[in-house]
Amino acid sequence: MSGDVLGPLHGVPITIKDTIETAGLRSTSGSTMRAQFVPEHDAPSVARLKGAGALILGKTNAAEMAMDYTADNPVFGRTNNPYDTSRTPGGSSGGEAVAITTCMSAGGLGSDLAGSIRVPAHFCGITGLKPTTGTVPGAGQFPPSIGPYSLGAAVGPMARRVEDLQLMFRALCEKASAWSLATDSLLSRRTAMRGCRVAWYSDDDVAPVTEETRWAVIGAATALRDAGLTLEQRRPPGLERGYELWLKLFSRASVVQLRDVYTGREEEGGAFVRWRLATADDTPPQKLDDYISAWMERDRLRLALNHWMNEVPLLVAPVGATPALKHDTLKVTIGGTTLSTFRAFSYSQAFNVFDLPSVSVPAGVSAEGLPVGVQIVGRPFEEEAVLVAAAIVEEALGGWKAPRGADKA
Repeated sequence: MSGDVLGPLHGVPITIKDTIETAGLRSTSGSTMRAQFVPEHDAPSVARLKGAGALILGKTNAAEMAMDYTADNPVFGRTNNPYDTSRTPGGSSGGEAVAITTCMSAGGLGSDLAGSIRVPAHFCGITGLKPTTGTVPGAGQFPPSIGPYSLGAAVGPMARRVEDLQLMFRALCEKASAWSLATDSLLSRRTAMRGCRVAWYSDDDVAPVTEETRWAVIGAATALRDAGLTLEQRRPPGLERGYELWLKLFSRASVVQLRDVYTGREEEGGAFVRWRLATADDTPPQKLDDYISAWMERDRLRLALNHWMNEVPLLVAPVGATPALKHDTLKVTIGGTTLSTFRAFSYSQAFNVFDLPSVSVPAGVSAEGLPVGVQIVGRPFEEEAVLVAAAIVEEALGGWKAPRGADKA
């Protein structure tokens, strides 16, 4: 009415993961240490969304200190999966996924170091983008994404539809001003993708997947083939090392951060934090030379993978081995193999280690009626190509479907 130029998110109501700081709104990170913490300033990512016109409805529940695949903490308690309230929505951006899939929020902001955007998106039947590290500013989080985390941590958007991810991503990244008036839809660009080579795989040699997960990957790959892309079943080089390298590069950093916050007050941590601190030294810390060796192996493999992707620029893979887990699940058995719930999501962890942009998009439903997502992965800083491919899969396979009984989540 005033005639002012409006931002691309003008009036859109969104929510923000509770580990990302928001001026004037409590930002607890699910920790009693920060239960009353109210930041004076927005994280840069939040400021960019506000600058694009978004309205912040509030904060969403996360795992305590963003440390596991749940949205359960001693400040606000447990968030349930709206498709089956006996199950977790995933994490650590689980509350964000629930708010979006139940239409409490049009979209929102999460963070991802081991699948913390993609796993809850997969568990809750929505879409989520883990951008290339640094594309979206990562400051203003707690725990901060510094030290080893800066190799693979990312802040990114979550939404019900891929088109909404694109809109939010453009507002979040440095190219926002150049893209703010763009009106091209993702699907209008599918013709430019014809002939693009796509590799798909459903076995990373680390974690077996359920049959429903495998068929979801095949369905997504088939949708891309039917759109004119060139398909091959092939696992890219080095990805089988992603899980071990994640542990070597990032695991000890979580212990250091937790001790910085909880030393002398360990009893105030939730169940996961207390367990992590109590068992931290069961495995002795690796020597400095071993850490440097792992870092150098990561860089060598990443260089080889990026070279390989010059010829095959898109990948389709599982998000993880299984759909949403029952609350308090510590191990899963798939095809006769029992593994930890963390290992079960090696597929997501690998793309943090090698720092590739990845979108989780719904691609199937399990026998229990649980969503099954897949990852569409691209080359560094080629998020737009990844989003186009994800939109093709979404259109072919139906995308988000509202859960029944969502009011009980």
